[in-house]
Amino acid sequence: MEEIEFILDRTKESMTGSVAHLEKEFLNIRAGKASPQMLGSVFVDYYGSQTPLSQVANINVPDARTITIQPYEKSMLHTIEKVIMIANLGFNPMNNGDNIIINVPALTEERRRELVKQAKAEAEDAKIGIRNARKDANTEIKKLEKDGVSEDVCKTAEDDVQKLTDSFIRKIEEHLTIKEAEIMKV
Repeated sequence: MEEIEFILDRTKESMTGSVAHLEKEFLNIRAGKASPQMLGSVFVDYYGSQTPLSQVANINVPDARTITIQPYEKSMLHTIEKVIMIANLGFNPMNNGDNIIINVPALTEERRRELVKQAKAEAEDAKIGIRNARKDANTEIKKLEKDGVSEDVCKTAEDDVQKLTDSFIRKIEEHLTIKEAEIMKV
């Protein structure tokens, strides 16, 4: 049935979106190695509008423990330095007059545990998104059943939605397991 195929496709698309969002959020959770994504949540007031740091400066990672930030305009140095401090990422930026250098400290055991908690919270949010997509799909299937679609077809569709849900929840669990191992690895 076309309507059911449409519902299943849309549900799968929604669940894929939840997993993609989780992957993006996991990039912001640092696991010891320096990476430009660590500064992904930092926004700078650039001529009155909040602009991502990556759009006002060149961000490089010369080695596994260092991030360098070279603003396109030197006047932005102090502003960038200040917003990195305010962002509370655990970094201590050093301004050398031309660019900002951040030495990424090794993670303490306590900080690693906090990051694992954060990763678990992000994974739980993604699971909630998956379950919401399942609920929406099942609601639409019930509506079709009331509109005269056979009970067997609707039951099969609900089973398909549940299989989709289970497979996406497994994907989230796999991503979480990998991220936890990455964070806890010294």
